[in-house]
Amino acid sequence: MACLKTNIIRIGNSQGIRLPKTVLQQCGLKDEDEVELEIESDQIIIKSTKNPRQGWAEAFIKMPKKKDDQLIDSEIQTNWDKKEWVW
Repeated sequence: MACLKTNIIRIGNSQGIRLPKTVLQQCGLKDEDEVELEIESDQIIIKSTKNPRQGWAEAFIKMPKKKDDQLIDSEIQTNWDKKEWVW
């Protein structure tokens, strides 16, 4: 994990830090994204509020209606599958 140094800057009546674009990209964050701040001992932890799988449950429910729940690959059986595999 790389260690970067930056300065605390004044932003109006508040203070902040500037994060390099490369750091935001590595974390999957963009301008205007919402983040959570956690304080843990002497550390500030910045986390995205986005859930990467948000909406998946609803999408899975819609899949059968769109006939999008079929296997993409055809089923392949080997001799082992036919003779030795036991449920």
